[in-house]
Amino acid sequence: MKKTYQGSCHCGAVKFEADIDLTQGTSKCNCSICTKTRNWSAIAKPDAFRLLAGEDALSDYSFGSNSAHHLFCRHCGVRPFGRGYIEQIGGAYVAVRLASLDNVDPAELVDAPVHYCDGRNNNWWNAPAETRHL
Repeated sequence: MKKTYQGSCHCGAVKFEADIDLTQGTSKCNCSICTKTRNWSAIAKPDAFRLLAGEDALSDYSFGSNSAHHLFCRHCGVRPFGRGYIEQIGGAYVAVRLASLDNVDPAELVDAPVHYCDGRNNNWWNAPAETRHL
């Protein structure tokens, strides 16, 4: 069942809320950026995400196919969410970084299923051989 979560960056300049069903799964990836930033996210459709403050505080980092916009607060550097368009996952999406959720119960995170993506080898639909470090 979807629940409305509030989230923010560290300094509070960026604030959002998102309707997410954590029981439907979360994801971790071993690609270069996800590994370096320890990304753990849940995907939401754009209509289930509301940026409440801080559009002007966001900076964008994009690379490769430019299908993903890795947004971060230009003040504190935290990456509360990203946006993009990937046809294979249903088009437009918002990737909410679970570490940025302010009102998530740790038990919800423990119980949330995790899908691992082998982005390092462009094998996105399969888990990498090793996931313990993700």
